[in-house]
Amino acid sequence: MSLTLISATEAVARFDAFDTIIDARSESEYAEDHLPGAENWPTLHDDERQSIGTLYKQVNAFEAKKRGAALAARNISTHIERHVLDRPRDWAPLAYCWRGGKRSGSLSLVLDQIGFRVSLIEGGYKAFRAAMLEDMAVCAARLKFRVICGTTGSGKTRLLQALRQTGAQVLDLEELARHRSSVLGALPGIAQPTQKCFDTLVWEQIRQFDPQRVVFVESESKKVGNVSIHPGLVDAMRASPCSVVDLSIEERVDLLLEDYTYFTRNPEQFCKRLDALTAQRGKAVIEGWKEYVRRDEFRPVVRELLTAHYDPVYLQSMERNFTQFVEATVLSPADRTVESMKTLALSLTFSAA
Repeated sequence: MSLTLISATEAVARFDAFDTIIDARSESEYAEDHLPGAENWPTLHDDERQSIGTLYKQVNAFEAKKRGAALAARNISTHIERHVLDRPRDWAPLAYCWRGGKRSGSLSLVLDQIGFRVSLIEGGYKAFRAAMLEDMAVCAARLKFRVICGTTGSGKTRLLQALRQTGAQVLDLEELARHRSSVLGALPGIAQPTQKCFDTLVWEQIRQFDPQRVVFVESESKKVGNVSIHPGLVDAMRASPCSVVDLSIEERVDLLLEDYTYFTRNPEQFCKRLDALTAQRGKAVIEGWKEYVRRDEFRPVVRELLTAHYDPVYLQSMERNFTQFVEATVLSPADRTVESMKTLALSLTFSAA
């Protein structure tokens, strides 16, 4: 017998030691979130879980367990034929389900009987997530962050992308959250990940960073769209050195018009998004902006959005929350272009080495 029950904390610490991560939960559970790189081998599929649950409530637990066992055995057999027959003797997988361990335990028992070195997470996904969130704070605390600050449209994201191309360590939270982190920041047709999935994506990145090298990150608030950044990571970022990207107002307007073309192509959608600012700016101001938008005059609206709304709010937030913002170094790209950001990124990478 080589089946090993391990704690969630040990699974987090030894995560890279396993050959395959097996998620024995149903398809919908897997879609909401799963361990990084996990393969979905459902012991019970979504429709089967529903039917067994109904049988459990309407008949009794014994009948439900019998039917569930038959379905699970059939599904496990399919997984063995599809995924296991070509595995070598020393294959060492890690398996988990939701919490109780029945689904992953059944699968693991068969793999163990074959002779594989199987590890099973005690407490399942739920316990692993709790241990992962604890580890998130530990990972964040040992990293050396350099926070890229700058008012809206100053090119922070372009600079992060350029830094990544130079080989620098970059944590792009907006990329992981699939959101541009503002009232107007939702990406059309692209859904944000669940909170659980976002946490897992962030942990998967920061756990692999080299703590001896700088990690560049944008000056985000506590939330990026509808998902929240882990408090431990927020604290680490806010205590870190800052650099401010300084770009002229006209360059910033041009940059935003380039990056938000879906608004210029769909003025009415832009007008609907502007409604979200009515409470802060007042109905008369918003209606005035809409008139410009409907005449395809976007520059005055974008310029006023920056100077009257975004800039004051951003600067107040930075001064209040980022302890080293007052000592920030100023970064002055020649313009908004990718080429200028690459030049700036190279100088930053060199100075951070």
